[in-house]
This record gives sequence, structure tokens and C-alpha cells, in this order.
Amino acid sequence: MSDIVFNHATVRERADMLSFLRLSAERGLETVSIWGDEIAKVGEANALAALRDHGMKVAGYNRIGPFGPGYLDRAEEELERAARFAPDHVFLFTGGLAEGERGLTAARRRVEDQVSRLLEMARRIGVKLAIEPLHPMLAGDRSVITSLTAANDLCDILGHGIGVVVDVYHLWWDERLGAEILRAGRAGRLLGFHVNDWLLPTRHLLTDRGMMGDGIIELASIDDMMRRAGFRGAVEVEIFSTDWWARDPAEVMDVAIARCRHIFGAKNS
Repeated sequence: MSDIVFNHATVRERADMLSFLRLSAERGLETVSIWGDEIAKVGEANALAALRDHGMKVAGYNRIGPFGPGYLDRAEEELERAARFAPDHVFLFTGGLAEGERGLTAARRRVEDQVSRLLEMARRIGVKLAIEPLHPMLAGDRSVITSLTAANDLCDILGHGIGVVVDVYHLWWDERLGAEILRAGRAGRLLGFHVNDWLLPTRHLLTDRGMMGDGIIELASIDDMMRRAGFRGAVEVEIFSTDWWARDPAEVMDVAIARCRHIFGAKNS
């Protein structure tokens, strides 16, 4: 795996999956993270052929969920499609509170049960699941797992075949972050490291992430936490931003690569 991975979400507004793979290959990148809905737009056969032609591997497959009514009946088919792309891990997207739900206790019990059932499917199919805790302000509508502590606790309960992804945008605020990254590392469950930045002011919780170095997150410090915990994988650029989506995808990728080299000492080949 190269030291830098791009998540397609960073440029998907102006680059379909085939264009994204070409742009990544032109920059010497060996690995990408992909989305099921973007595969559907270009066709699975075309997506698989492009990955093969560029000699590229898949880090993360986005995503399984949200866990709405009846979703588990469809989840096995999605897991099987993910497996055909041979990803390192498949993201779980729990969603927030169900319609009419109040409070998080029951929602978290429900999600724990659903993840347990998904993990049984994933083990049978042969893919590894990843929990990515999201920022607490997204608990209502996007994920009820809002800390690395909670994600680690869930992994402890469920056992093998599931791990965690650390996204700095969602976790930079947590005073327990270093301890929980170390806990995840000791358990061998650090699957990914997503980088971006937190802007002041943040105009939108979902679509106003910053380019690395433009915000207030101590990125190098969190990278050091990951490395001390034994993580040897790539930094994965995942920027949901209306500002960056409006720019030329090649420019966005070039800026991000330069920032990763400067902040993390990363190489792109």
C-alpha cells in the first residue's frame, strides 16, 4: 500500500469512479477507497476492469448501511459485492435514531445487535468490517457510535473480523483519543486513518471539512498516536467539502498530496 490513499468522496462530484482511478494512477497511487453507489454509476464490470488495468488495490469499501427497516435483508448482497472488490475493510454506516426513537440507549442496543448479525455474514463471505465513530453532533441522524471508546467496546464484545477507522474530523476533540488508539492498536484492530481538518467557523457539519493544514487539528500529533500504536498503513484523504468539490479534481489531489508530504512525511509511491 502506498503512503497516501484517496477516498473517492474527496473528488466524486466532478470525477466518476473511472476518472478517479485514472487520476490516482497518474499520481503513482497504488490503493484507493471506493463507494458502492459510485460503482453502480459506471457498472461493476467496468469498475473491476479499471482497477485491474491500473493495478490498484482497494483499502475501504463504502458502505454497509444505514441500518433502516429491512436493511439486513439486503445487506448480504452488498457484502458479496464488496467482496468482489477485495477491500481491506468494509465500512459500517449505522445511521442515527430510528423514526420515533428518543435517546441513544435503545438505539445503541439495536445497532449492537445489527452489527453482530452483519459480522456473522461478513465472516462467512470473507470480508472485514470497520466501525468509524462519527462526531457526537451527528448522533441523531448519521451514527450512534460517537467515540473511539464506544467502538473499541463494541469490538471487544463482537470478537474477530471487525476493527476501527480513526477519522480526525470526528475524533480530534476526544481527550481519551491517545489511550483509545493505543487500545485499538494493542488489539490489532486499527484498520484505517482518515485525514482532513476542522475549520473555524465550520459552516456545515457534513460538507465543510478542511484540507489538511487549513484548520485547527493537530494532525501530526494524531499521526504520531497512530504510529506508536502500531499502525503502519496509509493516510487516507477523505474531504467532504463543497468548496473543494467545486475545484478541478486533479488540483485537489495534487494539493492534498503536497499537504500529506509536508504534515505526515508521506510519499505517494
